[in-house]
Amino acid sequence: MRKLIEQILKFGVVGIIAFLIDWGILNLLVGLFHMNNVIAGTISFLISLVFNYLASMKYVFKHRPDMARWMEILIFFVSAVIGLLINMLILWLSTYGMSPNAAVTQHGEYLLRTNGGKLIATVIVSIWNFIIRKWLLDDTHTNAMNKLHRKGNELSEEELEAKWEKSFAHRLGMWSIEHTPKGWD
Repeated sequence: MRKLIEQILKFGVVGIIAFLIDWGILNLLVGLFHMNNVIAGTISFLISLVFNYLASMKYVFKHRPDMARWMEILIFFVSAVIGLLINMLILWLSTYGMSPNAAVTQHGEYLLRTNGGKLIATVIVSIWNFIIRKWLLDDTHTNAMNKLHRKGNELSEEELEAKWEKSFAHRLGMWSIEHTPKGWD
């Protein structure tokens, strides 16, 4: 439990920094350049995503030895695209009903509603990202085995291993290793 809380805190720090990058660029594009909030939100989201991937895989989630890097990157970016779609939908809804040129004519209200939508989207997308990345990308198996060796657990090592081998995350990881193109590491 302590490891999970520690991981959530690290995820939170990385997420806050990624949010500041995302939010700063969004406000720069909407506030200064009067760009449409969905387009600006997409640009800012994609830029912060690069930071988020690098920092998450270095500080938050441990690489799984049973998964190829290309699959890790694919899962990260597919989940991010789903997060981007959620983000875009919420940003669009935040200014729904305003005139098409509200970014210029009702600038203050447009910016306020955009920022409110961005905060809501950030919370929802953060929860989505943590759950999907924890499930598919994190090396929870090694952590569970280490915990088993440190102190007693309700499952034996054989039972834990059997449960892991049947899991979708492990099967996906093994499939990715078996289907890694020659020359890719």
